[in-house]
Amino acid sequence: MYYPRLKDLREDNDLVQKQVAGVLGIDQRVYSNYETGKREIPTRFVVELAKLYKTSADYILGLTDEIKPYSKTKKNTSL
Repeated sequence: MYYPRLKDLREDNDLVQKQVAGVLGIDQRVYSNYETGKREIPTRFVVELAKLYKTSADYILGLTDEIKPYSKTKKNTSL
């Protein structure tokens, strides 16, 4: 699947593919394949990229247009 926001976020943060690949611990060519949709991006990398760009995984995946990350709230576990 192709995630156009990967490239947009990278460019908005003035990073090159090699820098992002370094954060993920992978080769630049592998990361390039994620940006172009030639390879599926593993969930753990989506999470790392959300942290890097201070956004949500949902934003990266195109499930929301809200770029701000979700706030961390305690879940009520008492029922």
